Amino acid sequence: MASDQNRQVSLTTPAGLTGSESAGGWRSLPDAPSLREVHASVLVPQDAGFWRKLMAFAGPGYLVAVGYMDPGNWATDLAGGARYGYTLLSVILLSNLMAILLQALAVRLGIGSGRDLAQACRDSYSKPVTIALWVICEIAIAACDLAEVIGAAIALNLLFGLPLLWGVILTAADVFIVLYLQNKGFRYVEALVVGLIIVIAVSFAIEIWWAAPDTAEIAAGFLPRPEIVSNPEMLYIAIGILGATVMPHNLYLHSSIVQTRRYLDTLASKSEAIKFATIDSSVALMSALFINAAILIVSAAVFYGTEYETIADISDAYKLLSPLLGTTAASVLFAVALLCAGQNATLTGTLAGQIVMEGFVNIRLRPWLRRLITRLVAIVPAVIVVILYGERGTGALLLLSQVVLSLQLPFAVFPLVSFTSDRRKMGDLVSPVWIRVLAWSVAVIIAALNVVLLFQTFFE
Repeated sequence: MASDQNRQVSLTTPAGLTGSESAGGWRSLPDAPSLREVHASVLVPQDAGFWRKLMAFAGPGYLVAVGYMDPGNWATDLAGGARYGYTLLSVILLSNLMAILLQALAVRLGIGSGRDLAQACRDSYSKPVTIALWVICEIAIAACDLAEVIGAAIALNLLFGLPLLWGVILTAADVFIVLYLQNKGFRYVEALVVGLIIVIAVSFAIEIWWAAPDTAEIAAGFLPRPEIVSNPEMLYIAIGILGATVMPHNLYLHSSIVQTRRYLDTLASKSEAIKFATIDSSVALMSALFINAAILIVSAAVFYGTEYETIADISDAYKLLSPLLGTTAASVLFAVALLCAGQNATLTGTLAGQIVMEGFVNIRLRPWLRRLITRLVAIVPAVIVVILYGERGTGALLLLSQVVLSLQLPFAVFPLVSFTSDRRKMGDLVSPVWIRVLAWSVAVIIAALNVVLLFQTFFE
């Protein structure tokens, strides 16, 4: 009971501030902990060594990482590799470094203030602004879910010949997987996600082995080149990669699930928690870097410089991998990885939807009902497109989902950077000056590039 009381204090008073000072930073106190059914449910041993503590904090970062390797990323990575070889690997690396910084800020906000990003917005902004941010975020989650629905349906179609329409409908069943695992304990959700990431990583490691890319060209691809900016078509794909990489709902998700760890309500314990949780997310996001880079590398090695460098979509890549690499297993592994990526991202989408609804407007629905609502919002447009346009329409719908995500991103990034830069809100756990400068620079760059992406999408 004492431990629960300690954690409740951490929701109200950031480390290094008194209660009166804290009131000047936050307008109100959280009504309840974020994801209260699993809040502080994973014990962190206080007297353990570095590695045991690191393992205690390991997990949330991988739930976040899956958003950076979802089916929405595949199309841009495939197109970038097929058309421009390894050149855009530098963009994937830059995007990943930006993601590591932003997710570290989400960790700092969740642990330092005891609030997730949605709760922090509700405690800082007027009701109309809060409602507007909530609606925008719900649209973004639905758009992300749409990409995952389509990706999983395409994978089921490629592997088993299941019609796209039935594949889209079948994806709604994953709600039961989430509910079952969450009831057994949050560690089970994390274990499933990590397991699926391993399958994806192994699949692409084998694909790279078969494709036998030029390692010197790969290394050179990680160095930025001026032509990325000077070539309008290459810049368009580069911005698409960046816009598809940093997922807004991941910032809400991460600031909440780091609070599943049971740390003490002291400055030292919270500082330590931020350190270990940041290591967890940084390592996990490096796995996302490997997978996104691997998709582009395989595409570059197989399609670049051939008659197939204008490859249209995921289905085309699946059909061409086997004949070009000389083994039918190449296409099978590609589809298996796609299915795992789509399923993985839907698991975390469930949690993100719950966090956003409860944090912004304090509406608490049963998890199965919340998931079903989110799923239907994604499934309905997917079903309509499949019925009207068949497989040809899914590519355009994937692109639209990424544009919607790009539009929403600044509305999550700027509040996050603002909160973690405010000493009144964060106390002694406020971001250091160098992180603040870097974070504001990244926020402005992301916003500017997304504006360019939207302009190119709708006006060129």
